[in-house]
Amino acid sequence: MLNYVDLMIASFIALISTFFLTFLVKKLAFKFNIVDFPNQRKIHKKATPRIGGLAIFIGAALGLLYLQPEHVHLLEISLGALVIVITGILDDKFDIRPIIKLSGQLIAASFLISSGLIIERVTLPFIGMIDLGVFSVLITVLWVVGITNAINLIDGLDGLATGVSTFALLSMFVMALVDLQIFAAYLSIVLIGANLGFLYHNFYPAKIYMGDTGSNFLGYMIAVISMLGLFKNIALFSFIIPVIVLAVPIFDTLFAIVRRITNKQQIMKPDNKHIHYQLLRVGFTHRQSVLIMYAFSLIFGILAILFAKASLFISLLVTCIVLVLIHILAEIAGLVMGGKRPVVDIILKMFGIRQRIISPNDHKD
Repeated sequence: MLNYVDLMIASFIALISTFFLTFLVKKLAFKFNIVDFPNQRKIHKKATPRIGGLAIFIGAALGLLYLQPEHVHLLEISLGALVIVITGILDDKFDIRPIIKLSGQLIAASFLISSGLIIERVTLPFIGMIDLGVFSVLITVLWVVGITNAINLIDGLDGLATGVSTFALLSMFVMALVDLQIFAAYLSIVLIGANLGFLYHNFYPAKIYMGDTGSNFLGYMIAVISMLGLFKNIALFSFIIPVIVLAVPIFDTLFAIVRRITNKQQIMKPDNKHIHYQLLRVGFTHRQSVLIMYAFSLIFGILAILFAKASLFISLLVTCIVLVLIHILAEIAGLVMGGKRPVVDIILKMFGIRQRIISPNDHKD
């Protein structure tokens, strides 16, 4: 039975704990030189501590400790989260090789699989429930690793990953309440609180970054919550629900892969051509770019909630809206018609916004 007062108290504990812990984590980052230095690809101008995710992790844990949930997968989820956070801290400190980061993510995923938390089935219209059988483990690994890295890749502007993941968690929290997925609701609400506590320090101009410690932890937890709740939804097209919720990081990642393959670049090599950087390039300020990404995340979250309980007709209507929004994101990313942006140009003209093509590295808010 869900106790809404306890949920709010737990979220507040996570918020206030993360808020104050971030001051301590910032001091630790400087003491141990876990700092993000400016370079050609990045837009910040001064050295900034980057293990803020540690405060999010501890804050969320304290909120969850208040709720004291009992769940069959709790131990393995916790162990996986611990591995992810340790891997993130090592990466923030030593810039470890991608294969080592991937190994940490695979170990975390293996804990989930060993506990039986896997994506076993999806629901298709006119067909019904489809059992994934032997592909369940592979799909689970791809989902956990994919979402973990998607949140990591979108962490390019101050407050962006924090806000985008918060909107995703809000929509998952609402759907968990509707479906009485109590444990998923618990995890969502403490992470929302922790994110909001951290956002005070992380919004532009950021005093600290969450680093891989935070982005990987949030990505892992979002993947876990979606497996606990969204994939168990029996609605038509249920497999699309988590994709809609996480459309911004998922499609930003897919666009990056397509762009790098097209340009014959290494897929794993970072660049400054993600959607948020493209918004800076056409002349939006740092804050405006982040808020635009927030708006996309909020809209996708609302559409996912509608989609989860909709009739077939409404589901198809929501799907059409989602496809239009994805097309707009693809235009912003420069992947349509050789970089042309017909729909985006129309929207900009409607709001009287003039494009000013500038370099993200030269951007000033």
